Amino acid sequence: MTRDVERGRERDVARGTNNPAEAGAEDVLAGVGPRLRALRQARSATLAALADETGLTASTLSRLENGKLRPTLEQLLPLARAHGVPLDDLVAAPPTGDPRVHLRPVRRAGLVMVPLTRRAGGIQAYKVIYPPAGRAPTLNLQTHEGYEWFYVLNGHVRFVLGEQEFQLGVGEAAEFDTGVPHWIGSAGSQPAELLALFGAQGERAHLAPSGH
Repeated sequence: MTRDVERGRERDVARGTNNPAEAGAEDVLAGVGPRLRALRQARSATLAALADETGLTASTLSRLENGKLRPTLEQLLPLARAHGVPLDDLVAAPPTGDPRVHLRPVRRAGLVMVPLTRRAGGIQAYKVIYPPAGRAPTLNLQTHEGYEWFYVLNGHVRFVLGEQEFQLGVGEAAEFDTGVPHWIGSAGSQPAELLALFGAQGERAHLAPSGH
């Protein structure tokens, strides 16, 4: 028996299983919680609102996002429908041997979101397209746990953070605590395209906010 095989078995035992297939399934499921949280935060949806959409309790949703509850198919199906994503994307199960990220736009509340990452946990990346000014939902500041960083790829962005308001153009970036009431939308007659990173509470992109 080679040393690498021995080490692999030790890792499996540490996870509570000596079956590599089961260990792989555990790794996939471990990444569902952070992905669920990122999808909900990207929609600026509360746990209570998501509970109304899915029929799951807010407590169950919180435990799923925190990784304290192992997700079941009965829970994942309504969550996939609510977030508008395929079930495969929700669990980030990549095609065997294919390392590419298969981009599938998600349309929700006037926004177009394109998931750019599929890894378990950590910071999640999205391309977000906001409709032209005047076509977006009424200004409604949202709060949720975590940090967000965004970079303007195209167009002009109106960014409301607490009692402050900012205008950002192409090449400008902002980073902020999402516990502060905030709203993001296009500031012009054309859609605004952003690269957005969503991190769990305390997890930051370590990039300074725009000075404008």
